[in-house]
Amino acid sequence: MEKNNTKNNYTKMFMILAIIYVTCLLLSNLVAGKMWAVTESITLPAAVILFPVTYILGDVITEVYGFRKARTIIWLGFICSFFAVFVYLLTIALPHPGFWENQDAYAAVLGTTPRVAIASFAGYLFGEFSNSVILSKLKIKTKGKNLWLRTILSTVVGEGFDSVIFITISFWGTMENSVVLQMIMYQYLFKVAYEVIFTPGTYAVVNWFKKKESIDTFDNGVSYDVLSWGNK
Repeated sequence: MEKNNTKNNYTKMFMILAIIYVTCLLLSNLVAGKMWAVTESITLPAAVILFPVTYILGDVITEVYGFRKARTIIWLGFICSFFAVFVYLLTIALPHPGFWENQDAYAAVLGTTPRVAIASFAGYLFGEFSNSVILSKLKIKTKGKNLWLRTILSTVVGEGFDSVIFITISFWGTMENSVVLQMIMYQYLFKVAYEVIFTPGTYAVVNWFKKKESIDTFDNGVSYDVLSWGNK
């Protein structure tokens, strides 16, 4: 099994992971407008049932293939999300025939305000990159041991950034501050609990991919500049 991978090729298994990751991200953004009444006092965006999967997949990609590959996928997800929002807004703006009565419903589901879009993109980038960087660095420090600790700690930080940035930018000043803080807390705790519950599954997937690909990447000497590309 290769410990310090220097290859820059993209295998079939890696591409499958990348496709699933981007699909989960796009679907999460699409369903985020639906609100889920968990209890009478707790309301969460429906995206919380799927978006944490992107963190789990990000953990798998970073653990198996290394930060450089994860960085590529994170930026790919960002570009695809940006393009999707552009297409949604473009189709909403297209003139519709008088007999079509679903324009408002279509716009309500697919439309987004610039404020929410910025919040989503910022939360995603800060959250995903911090998650990947922390997992990568902890792997070196722990010499590849205690995967459960590394995935949970990286998620605690990554999901923290995502929840605070997204909800604060989206809703601060539009409702009571206490309500905004409550939303941040509930969403954050749900996402972290999601990661913890699925930790055994993460172990199984990581071990399967390492065996299938005959690779176990340690990011020794890798640049953590999120704007770098290639072998840096």
